[in-house]
Parts: sequence; C-alpha cells; structure tokens
Amino acid sequence: MNDHRPRKRFGQHFLHDRNVVGRIVAALALGADDRVVEIGPGTGALTRELLTRVAHLDAVELDRDLIARLESDFPRERLTLHQGDALKFDFCKIASGGDKLRLIGNLPYNISTPLLFHLLDQAGCIQDMLFMLQKEVVERLRAAPGGKDYGRLSVMIQYRCAVEKLFDVAPGAFTPPPKVDSSVVRLIPYAAPPVAVDDPEKFSRTVRAAFASRRKTLRNNMKGLLSAERMVALGIDPTRRAETLSLAEFAALSNAAGHN
Repeated sequence: MNDHRPRKRFGQHFLHDRNVVGRIVAALALGADDRVVEIGPGTGALTRELLTRVAHLDAVELDRDLIARLESDFPRERLTLHQGDALKFDFCKIASGGDKLRLIGNLPYNISTPLLFHLLDQAGCIQDMLFMLQKEVVERLRAAPGGKDYGRLSVMIQYRCAVEKLFDVAPGAFTPPPKVDSSVVRLIPYAAPPVAVDDPEKFSRTVRAAFASRRKTLRNNMKGLLSAERMVALGIDPTRRAETLSLAEFAALSNAAGHN
C-alpha cells in the first residue's frame, strides 16, 4: 500500500497515525451489526481498524488503483467496495431493511463542502457521520452567529444536524502532510429540525440569497424575495447582515419569503 503515490487531483492525504485512527474509530462507538460506510478509504488505515469492530463494511472510492489494492488486502465478504464519485453517489441505496447508515471518512478537503451538502440531501437514511475535515471547515460548521466563520454552510448544517467537534489533528498524521490543520467532527441528523420551516427548498434559497454578498445588508441581498417592510414586521432589521442572524430568524425570513 505504501508505494501508492497520492494524487493531487483527488485531494489525497492518507492518514497513517495509528493513534489518530484508533481515536476516530473509538469515537464512532460501533456495534457489531452497524451498517458502516467509509468514504474514501484510501490506503485502508481506517478500513483495517473498522473491520476489527464490524462484521461488514461498505466503502466508496473513486481511485481505481486504490480499489485494486484494497481488494487484494481485504476479503470481499468483509469489505464491499463501490467505485464512484462520492459527490454523485446514492448512499441510501446501501441502506436496507430500515437500517440507517453510519458514515465515516477522511474526506478530500477540496470537495468537503459540496459533499456535505450532497449528504444532507440523503440525511433520511443516515444515523450519524464522523468525518476528518479541514479545521477551518469544522469551525464553520459549528460557528455561532456574529463571527467570521458563520455562513451559509453553518446555517444549513445546523438546520439539519447536531454538530460536535471532537479533536484536532496535526498535519504530520498524514502522507503527504496537508498545509492545514484538521479536525474530527460528528454530525447527527435531526429527526425533526430545531426550527419550524414551511418549505426546506425555500429555506435553502433564502439562506443562499442572504449570504450572496457578505458585505451587503439583508435589504440588498434579499431584493425580490422579501421587502424591508416585511422584515421589520418580523422584528428583523433589514440593515443587518446575514452573519448576525440566528437559525430561528432565517426560518422566519424563509417562511415569510414571497409574501411581501
């Protein structure tokens, strides 16, 4: 496995620190019959540890060379490999008999944000997610209103999931070492969102519009969606910027959008 040259276009940074691997898998607190899916198994560091805890593991990998190596290292009755792009993969097709999936992975940092949005669309078949991400992204996921890290990703993730940062990981835990620090985060999809939203699609459009230009006010960013007068009626000052709004305030804007 060690002779595989990491491919920059796939954003490959292979985790090799066994202590970190152990901490990640321990944090997942697996049951033997859990339906686990690893995203981007790479050279198999997490895979090997996971297979000491579960009877069977599914994994989604894009790199065909790595798939060939993984197939030679692990028996097919224990590891089912799905060759494909995680950004387009239908994870719910793996779920069967009502079992929800437990996702884990050292995600490629160059696709982590769009991949998280893709997974949110399939949250109905997911029990939880435990991911290694760029530390900066994890700070955005869990950011509170008012800070520079709080943005569209924060709002959309916190609308759908409980977010818990677990621990940081230094660049030296990877081959090659990335130029940034990493963090491990747990995301647990809500059975019901923490705020009442009439139309999730409209909520998504409202949040996107509100953050369209961070330096502009709600009045400017939301032209055509909601009038300043309507915002005032909701108790929201139209001269505020999106990064100051709470999840509940975004829900209020979304529910009122289109009713100027």
